[in-house]
Amino acid sequence: MKSDNVKKGIERAPHRSLFNALGMTEEELERPLIGVINSYNEIVPGHMNLDKITEAVKKGVYMAGGTPIEIPAIAVCDGIAMNHTGMKYSLVTRELIADSAECMANAHQFDGLVMIPNCDKNVPGLLMAAARINIPTIFVSGGPMLAGKRLDGKQTCLSSLFEAVGQFNAGKMAEDKLREFEEKACPTCGSCSGMYTANSMNCLTEVLGMGLKGNGTIPAVYSERIRLAKHAGMKIMELVEKDIKPRDIMTSQAFMNAMTVDMALGCSTNSMLHLPAIAYEAGVDLNLEIANEISQYTPNLCHLAPAGDTFMEDLDDAGGVYAVMNELNKLGILHTDCLTVTGKTVKENIEGCVNLDPHIIRPVENPYMKTGGIAVLKGNLAPDSCVVKQSAVAPEMMQHSGPARVFDCEEDAISAIREGKIVAGDVVVIRYEGPKGGPGMREMLSPTSEIAGMGLDKDVALITDGRFSGATRGASIGHVSPEAAVGGPIAFVKEGDIIEIDIPHHKINVLVSDEEMQKRKEGFVPKKNEVKGYLKKYASMVTSANTGAVLKVQE
Repeated sequence: MKSDNVKKGIERAPHRSLFNALGMTEEELERPLIGVINSYNEIVPGHMNLDKITEAVKKGVYMAGGTPIEIPAIAVCDGIAMNHTGMKYSLVTRELIADSAECMANAHQFDGLVMIPNCDKNVPGLLMAAARINIPTIFVSGGPMLAGKRLDGKQTCLSSLFEAVGQFNAGKMAEDKLREFEEKACPTCGSCSGMYTANSMNCLTEVLGMGLKGNGTIPAVYSERIRLAKHAGMKIMELVEKDIKPRDIMTSQAFMNAMTVDMALGCSTNSMLHLPAIAYEAGVDLNLEIANEISQYTPNLCHLAPAGDTFMEDLDDAGGVYAVMNELNKLGILHTDCLTVTGKTVKENIEGCVNLDPHIIRPVENPYMKTGGIAVLKGNLAPDSCVVKQSAVAPEMMQHSGPARVFDCEEDAISAIREGKIVAGDVVVIRYEGPKGGPGMREMLSPTSEIAGMGLDKDVALITDGRFSGATRGASIGHVSPEAAVGGPIAFVKEGDIIEIDIPHHKINVLVSDEEMQKRKEGFVPKKNEVKGYLKKYASMVTSANTGAVLKVQE
């Protein structure tokens, strides 16, 4: 066992004395040591139940003959961090989470790991760590929140509340109605109830083969999730015994499956940031441009919020992720021989997992769209790419041309929107919000929600080198690469320039000649947001969004 490095032999007597100090018995030290990485905290609603998940995992490990050892991981609530300087600290925690998990696992020589994440950066951060550490590992998340219910009986959620703020600011909603949204939008613990980033990544953990059936969809408050956690604790012992490691599971074919199911589910555009980062740690080259190729043969089968009015609990009732995969398998577009943490292949896992509700999971013969939920665009405004959740774009905005309204930060854009300075036809450009420029690549949920709340989501596009929440809908195009801070073309767009967006043909261009753009670049000095501490370190090492915004030491 790997843990023999800290517990076997005469020379490890000092080490064993420290285990004695922990109250561990010789019997416990004879067993494999399993690190249980618990992301519990009291500030993230999606994590407030993880203490119970962790206890269930530990019971499962004990039952299967292992010794569980709990260690912590941090997590940020993107909703609470939204629309202020706190959002600069969201994406950057992904790397902190991966680094700290690596440090704890390697320093203490665990034989296996059970990762217990739930929210946006916590899931990809621990997946990155799993690939990097590469010892037997399994994931079990905290589960999604149940949808809220307003007094009129209609379901609601956090994205509706952000849009309600826009309606209130536009004079379209009374304060008492807004208060009703506030009281009803988030009724339980769990990751927010739509197909937002956290739930997208938890579902894709199942697809990658790193989580058991239901990991992405079983609601947080269901006792079924406690049973799932116990099974995950038991299953890690089988993975240790068989020496099945994350890189045996997260192969290039597994990432192709993830991209394919991503398109069918209509996942958050943040998946296009996280999947390349996880692949990078797994030694897999995942070029985002393949997304459009996959989209061409992958139908969009689900319209969960914000794209539609159904929620994670509905997807779970309909058969969950495996049912979506089984539906896609009718087209023969999945790699079904991939190994998973069940010890079985994808084919074995999804066999018999039927679609129980064709209104929630459309059959492949009757999809919402014949192409996938996400599109990657390129052009002279984004030579390296940008991304859009096309499944959440109104048909009339799939092709759009309009004048640029240019802002160098999110706050200025929000002020202009609230003051009524943005009108139908405009293309809002928010720059210097990229990985380096922000730094930290803030989510632009508030400006997109304000636009939607004012009823302009079918008339106004928004483009940024920042990113979007999974709760965003409309013609919201993010991850523009190269970003403004490194001299990308978005830095040289001027007020009134005409921008053309053509999502079906994957194009985005500013109608300015090459000669004029070259003139604008002369003597360019990027705007710089002065930061210190971790953000300064992050900005010095982070790479472009189109490569996953991973950290690399500059040679």
